[in-house]
Amino acid sequence: MATLSGRVLNFMSRRLPWLGRQGTRRQVAQFRASAGAKGGELMGRPVFILDVVGRSSGEPRPVALMLARRGDDVLVTGSNGGNPVAPNWYKNLSAAGEAYVEVGADRWAVDFRELDEGPERAECWKILVEAYPDFASYQELTDRRLPVAVLSRKPG
Repeated sequence: MATLSGRVLNFMSRRLPWLGRQGTRRQVAQFRASAGAKGGELMGRPVFILDVVGRSSGEPRPVALMLARRGDDVLVTGSNGGNPVAPNWYKNLSAAGEAYVEVGADRWAVDFRELDEGPERAECWKILVEAYPDFASYQELTDRRLPVAVLSRKPG
């Protein structure tokens, strides 16, 4: 059963998307101005900054996302709060195939790999939900299968 917080955030992302975009801009600015010392949490959970190039604009598009790790990899899901469509950042990431990740004061280049059904996807989904339980609520509140991807550090 979807959590209350999951339902509220789902409603906000559907009806008030501008509010989420505005909050993300503020959080990214705070995170960067403090080298990750501030703005590194959302609702008591750690976040990271993903910098991906916009597929239409060609400009960097930073977004704050919930941090879920599997060893050296960072895991992401294009939940969009359970909206019927994937978020733009995920579409950009899928198109680019690469991005930059910032965790605290550390920044590194990553490659993108979306996971199909199978044991690796199931393992990563479990880690994502443990890191941020509302991901399960978002999955419950949408008809689409939320995409799961691995961001692996580029060598060098």
